[in-house]
Amino acid sequence: MEVVWITGTIGAGKGTIVDYLVQKKWFQHLSVRSYLTEEIERRGMPVNRDSMVIVANDLRATYSPSYIAEQLYQQAKVSGKNTIIESIRAVGEADALKNQENFYLFAIDADPKIRYERVVLRGSETDKISYEKFLSDEQREMQNEDPTKWNIARVMEMADHIFTNNWTLEQLHQQIEDVLQQLKI
Repeated sequence: MEVVWITGTIGAGKGTIVDYLVQKKWFQHLSVRSYLTEEIERRGMPVNRDSMVIVANDLRATYSPSYIAEQLYQQAKVSGKNTIIESIRAVGEADALKNQENFYLFAIDADPKIRYERVVLRGSETDKISYEKFLSDEQREMQNEDPTKWNIARVMEMADHIFTNNWTLEQLHQQIEDVLQQLKI
């Protein structure tokens, strides 16, 4: 069983890598977003990016910096299937997972204007924002010294493999294939 976690900037293509691994390599997909959405709805909060940050930070502060990651890793382990988990954003999560067997951390990034265009096209409830809000949200999520809070920049630095997604879908797919061959997955 291989477990791949993915991190990256907003709209960089985390979901595209997930789709590729699910469709082409038969990975199981687990999602922090889905996990948090269930908790947000249970708490009666609006489902948006701000609620996701609040609830994720609360769970990490209440239980442990790696709580959400550990919950999803256990689900993957129980299944025994190759799994892609989307997405990891806190250093405490990455630190805890780096010690697990068969664990790989992938990161993806792209030019901010390209990412914003993708977010607008995606059109999910959490993506209905202005370019200024997009940049503001990203800045808030990129750095934080508290291990329970999002620090995407630091988590990306911890990645085993970093993908750049400024070009075509075919070029991203080739990058993925190259890494999978290198890892023998």
